[in-house]
Amino acid sequence: KGRDEGQRAPKSSVREKISSSLTARSQPTPATMELPALSEDTTVIFGVADIIVVVFYFAFVLAIRIWSSIRASRGTVGRYFLAGQSMTWWPIGASLMSSNMGSDIFIGLAGTGAAGGLAVGGFEWNATWALLALGWIFLPVYIAAGVVTMPEYLQKRFGGQRIQISMSVLSIILYIFTKISTVIFSGALFIHICLDWNLYLSTVVLLAVTAVYSAAGGLTAWIYMLQNLIMVLGALVLMFIGFARVGWFKGLQEKYSTAIPKITVPDTTCHLPRADAFHLFRDPVTGDFPWPGLVFGLSVLALWYWCTDQVIVQRSLSAKNFSHAKGGSVLAGYLKILPMFFIVIPGMISRALYPDEVGCVDPDICKMVCGAAVGCSNIAYPKLVIELMPDGLRGLMIAVMMAALMSSLTSIFNSSSTLFIRDIWLLIRRNASEKEQMIMSRVFIVILVVISILWIPMIQSANGGKLFDYIQSITSYLAPPVTALFILAIFCKRINESGAFWGLLVGVAVGLVRMIMELIYSTPSCGEEDRRPAVLKDLHYLYFALILCVLTAIVIVLISLCTPPIPEEKLACLTWWTRHRKAPAIELTNNNSEAAEINPANGESALVESADSGEEEAAAQPFCWKMLYFFSSLSTGSTATEEDRAALQRRFSIEEKPLWKTVCNANAIILMIINVILWVYFG
Repeated sequence: KGRDEGQRAPKSSVREKISSSLTARSQPTPATMELPALSEDTTVIFGVADIIVVVFYFAFVLAIRIWSSIRASRGTVGRYFLAGQSMTWWPIGASLMSSNMGSDIFIGLAGTGAAGGLAVGGFEWNATWALLALGWIFLPVYIAAGVVTMPEYLQKRFGGQRIQISMSVLSIILYIFTKISTVIFSGALFIHICLDWNLYLSTVVLLAVTAVYSAAGGLTAWIYMLQNLIMVLGALVLMFIGFARVGWFKGLQEKYSTAIPKITVPDTTCHLPRADAFHLFRDPVTGDFPWPGLVFGLSVLALWYWCTDQVIVQRSLSAKNFSHAKGGSVLAGYLKILPMFFIVIPGMISRALYPDEVGCVDPDICKMVCGAAVGCSNIAYPKLVIELMPDGLRGLMIAVMMAALMSSLTSIFNSSSTLFIRDIWLLIRRNASEKEQMIMSRVFIVILVVISILWIPMIQSANGGKLFDYIQSITSYLAPPVTALFILAIFCKRINESGAFWGLLVGVAVGLVRMIMELIYSTPSCGEEDRRPAVLKDLHYLYFALILCVLTAIVIVLISLCTPPIPEEKLACLTWWTRHRKAPAIELTNNNSEAAEINPANGESALVESADSGEEEAAAQPFCWKMLYFFSSLSTGSTATEEDRAALQRRFSIEEKPLWKTVCNANAIILMIINVILWVYFG
């Protein structure tokens, strides 16, 4: 199948193309002449059971979502963005998991597992430590500071607007290149492979369904919980079916080590499975995931993602109190243990069962199989679904993947629009009404989607065709400066605005240079000479992330020491050491918009709720405007209730009841012990 042809051909057609290609070569080919043993047909015909499962699932989820949205009355910006600060620990944990587990993670993790083995699962287990850091270190400061967005925290911590705007712009760039575009691409690829649709038609259909799905907007706890349950159960079913096919774990070890495609490139080893495929810790120089990078460099990326990224932190900030926020982090930490088993290992099973397609190395063959000359590991998970799942269960897995994708997209859309409205648009339009804010957030999402779709061709050929490597490498070039900045902002009171701004600027500039070089010098295919500069081919991106984080921290500290410090009294509730000081005053007043009116001198934030006289206005609105407000999650007459006021008061408190504090601490310790045991066993 060639992606440039728009349709995936049956396997028999692929075989004919391979034969024609090899016959037509006038020069001796570097590949052997034996053809892979392809099965007869790849066209997937959905059974009646599959269709019923998919239709019923999405109808059920959509109905619950609309009902929950109407019942929750998220007609104000505060309710829309933070779910009214009423979520308990278990939906927070589920939403943290489902916000992270999109189709890009399914396809990316399984694909990298197919190509290199278990080591990529270390990314999931490393997340446990970052989640605990979120709950016990970062969240107390965010909650005490009374912030909604991460750039807002930096603005309150340092004063001024340039660092807030810079952070918002950087976060949006990261969303485009590492989140929205990859989620859209992976979802469209899954539909393309499973349903045999054109890739870009799949993209359009996917976005249309997601638009309907997310029309009600905001955070719906029951939806996240349902999707998480379906996603995990469906993936576990596929895992057990795959294990049964290869002879369980021992059989997988034997079959994976011999999963060599029949068409190979002589005098190379790229067709051979890695000898260390079943180990997490790999050689610090030659390993595809060198162990120092996996332990230290990856921690830099994990702290950025789980502790400073708006998509994730927004979930925890929606908690009804601090103990529930910590409990959500613990639950998410337990859940992050599972993807190694139901995503990474199934990817390896797919390589063991279908080495000629999932493990192809000859560029011409790979181009015919999946449309990417550098490799086809990205098809590992969809391939397993369409080959192994019976009718009904196949439909369940389609529903699972699409649910995960839409969950990720709606989370990212919500958080990116939060950043844009609160940190950029309100600086341009200070008196923007609440309705204007909500409408502009929808317009901004459309712009993000268009840019992301235009970027998809770059993703297809980047990083040797490994989607997960692409995501992590781009993150390694742009995120470490943010990690350094937040760590210093929270723990070092001496850091000031000048150091923070220029340190962030220097770090991002260095990262952009590496990112641009990575895009210019593509990864060579098997058998090609690696002509990339040494900084690309010899310095792993995880090492680069660690170096960039340290470099940024040094610049921030040096410039801060050379400029006047921020007075101690202006740091109340804004650092780890001052988090228990008197919280910022909360004053809910009736104005035209909900904006955080920041006074950098005293760290106070007055949250303003819209309270227009809604009943008369609603009666006067044309029908088309009423529909627009409904699909933008707006009510025409929303007011700040006593419940809203109480929720906001709880948001600023980091006090805990002794019992629940002990329960959270005990579970965190148990989680850390389990995590260490797993690292040691699979190390």
